[in-house]
Amino acid sequence: MENVRDAVREAAGYADAALESLRTRLATSSLDAEQHVAHGYAWVATAAAALESLATWHETLTIAREAHEVEDLIVRIALGETLAQFIGGVPMGQNEFFRPLALNLEDRARELAAHPAVRSFLVDGNTARTRGRLVALLRDGVSASDRLGDDMLDAIRDQYRRFTDERIVPRAHDWHLANTLLPDDLVQAMADMGTFGICIPEEFGGLGLGKLVMCVATEELSRGWIGAGSLGTRSEIAGELIMLGGTPEQKAYWLPRIASGETLPTAVFTEPDTGSDIASLSTRATRTEHGWRIDGAKTWITHAARADLMTLMARTLPDTGYAGLSMLLVPKRRGGESDPFPDQGLTGSEIEVLGYRGMREYALQFDDFAAPSDALLGGHEGAGFKQLMQTFEGARIQTAARAVGVGRRAFDLAFRYASDRTQFGRPIIEFPRVSDKLAMMLVDTVMARELTYAAARTKDRGKRCDVEAGMAKLLGARTAWSNADAALQIHGGNGYALEYEISRILCDARILNIFEGAAEIQAQVIARGRLQRRN
Repeated sequence: MENVRDAVREAAGYADAALESLRTRLATSSLDAEQHVAHGYAWVATAAAALESLATWHETLTIAREAHEVEDLIVRIALGETLAQFIGGVPMGQNEFFRPLALNLEDRARELAAHPAVRSFLVDGNTARTRGRLVALLRDGVSASDRLGDDMLDAIRDQYRRFTDERIVPRAHDWHLANTLLPDDLVQAMADMGTFGICIPEEFGGLGLGKLVMCVATEELSRGWIGAGSLGTRSEIAGELIMLGGTPEQKAYWLPRIASGETLPTAVFTEPDTGSDIASLSTRATRTEHGWRIDGAKTWITHAARADLMTLMARTLPDTGYAGLSMLLVPKRRGGESDPFPDQGLTGSEIEVLGYRGMREYALQFDDFAAPSDALLGGHEGAGFKQLMQTFEGARIQTAARAVGVGRRAFDLAFRYASDRTQFGRPIIEFPRVSDKLAMMLVDTVMARELTYAAARTKDRGKRCDVEAGMAKLLGARTAWSNADAALQIHGGNGYALEYEISRILCDARILNIFEGAAEIQAQVIARGRLQRRN
């Protein structure tokens, strides 16, 4: 297609202009005081990065002669809609918009709109004709390519896709309604596939395959059920913590057990009333003659009962703030239905939730709970926050992949329902307001997917990608929620019934904008990161 690269460059230029205007604003103000415009810039920068990733995807397919009309339409619609938002207003939430006027960008927006390449997509990008044609092709059985151009990666996707379709999709909704844990046989099957050791080096029993492979596996598992896709998150975090900060002995002991699935970790960081304010954590770990004593409360601890290892953040030094925090590797006994927390000094109560089931959420209380003397990660006190920060990139990329999977399932359910549901003598997919939703759901999903893959590739190259990971998580989470919301709307009243799977998808999608850093936190990270990188 003509003009794609020119339009993408203009979008990037608009994002750069927004950054410079933000920098000028902050010369006499603070980032916290200017959150609306700072976060607005973050959304603009994220959208521009997504267009860049989408254009790269299309170019790669074109070189391989695999770009067809469906792929052309996705790029055309994405450019038309995103550029129109730059000019008219970028949504930051359902009732929050960033408009050019907020950063004195009206002239720059007019220049953007007048550029010939941009104008071509504004006129003939996201239109009733292009959306209708995209859905018509989908109805004919044509699908958008998700091939990665690498035989191994494509084979891994096919393997996880088959596994998900056979083992998860048919049973997931029943598991959700029963609020049951992921069955042991499913967990073992995932372990046998190497799911928990994808990013752990081969020398420690893992596959050593990197974040892009992790994204592909997570996306497919989450398409079946977010619980299945999320089970690996704790292994991802624990594995990275130990790989980057552990002693040789800790690596040799824990990593093979995590990679094989013998040890299921849980992340024990959050406390009541602290949320994202990690510096305010108060749980204490005190040295004793035989090891460590842990006292305090933690909350929103996923999969806590069935886990065997806690990666636990506690205050070990009297210093306030981050300097007093340490990371500990704390073994525990795996609990069961009748006795979820059999260890002395550890009690827990389940937090009942709307969705994101399969592992369960708990509030934990530690009262003189004993940890071994070698529990301190790396043997270093006061390094806990820095060690945790090193895992944020991988965890947020993995969360973005979960969001892509959930968003894809929402689209699949909506497309099938719209094709089968008849009203006024014809399938409802033939009504433009229905087909329009489906077209935008697919476009948004591909954009989020390619942005996530781009962040994973950056991480796999060993480069810093806190901004890229934040962008992927920011866009992915919004896509999962908007897709789920649109899919339920297509289902109408039936979508509100518990028996329909889309009711679960809506509940699962909503959490993605909150955990692993809420959308507002991601936007803050993106804005601050871009400001610092340009200094």
